[in-house]
Amino acid sequence: MNQAMPMDVKLMNAAALLLGLAFAGMAAVLLASWLMQHKLFGLATIKVRGDVNHNNAVTLRANVVPKLSGNFFTLDLAKAQSAFEAVPWVRKAVVQREFPNRLRVVLQEHQAIAYWGQEGDAHMVNSYGEVFEANQGDVESDDLPLLSGPAGQAGQVLAGYRRLAPVFEKIDARLEHLELTSRGSWRAWLDDGATLELGHGSFDEIQNRAERFVATLTQVSSKFGRNLESADLRYGNGYAIKLRGVTTTALGDKENRQAKR
Repeated sequence: MNQAMPMDVKLMNAAALLLGLAFAGMAAVLLASWLMQHKLFGLATIKVRGDVNHNNAVTLRANVVPKLSGNFFTLDLAKAQSAFEAVPWVRKAVVQREFPNRLRVVLQEHQAIAYWGQEGDAHMVNSYGEVFEANQGDVESDDLPLLSGPAGQAGQVLAGYRRLAPVFEKIDARLEHLELTSRGSWRAWLDDGATLELGHGSFDEIQNRAERFVATLTQVSSKFGRNLESADLRYGNGYAIKLRGVTTTALGDKENRQAKR
């Protein structure tokens, strides 16, 4: 018959086990601390891939490296991502660790589709309808349109531009500026300086007015032999136009003549 282990022996064994666990924990902490502080794990290389049309190693180093702290183990990846995404032209950054002392970064840059706001502002609209700020001198294209509208409506204005720009190309005109006013009305400027009042409505309604205008403009302009200065497309079955060089007398009693379909 087995004899029960004395209580004092049990207590000694338990204390020994606890001490062993404590020492093991302390050793693990010390080892982890040593590893995290060892120069082997200090960040030595940052590999950048993806879109780098507007940034290079020099600009990235100047803008990002001062904002990074820690080593391979302690670096905050979320803060590192934010640091890269704060660099001009960078839309999105994916940051990953590569053992033992490297970072791998994949960048996606903004694709500038148009300027945003007032002429000369540093704001632009990307292909996702998002507004971003960058040096306009870095824009490769010389003929980007200008879009403007209420804050938060850049995506809607870009969608309107994509619907209307092909319409005016049919008369060899380029949609240079499209505005959505604070009252929800659309206004457009062509590359020859002509101003168009497009009015309120859905994209389909606005596009239909533009299509009707384009379909008859050539005939109306050729009749008077003058270029378009402005047009008001807010009529139900036609539009009113003003042609350069055509005076009130030449047009009759009204400055603008309504052209029916």
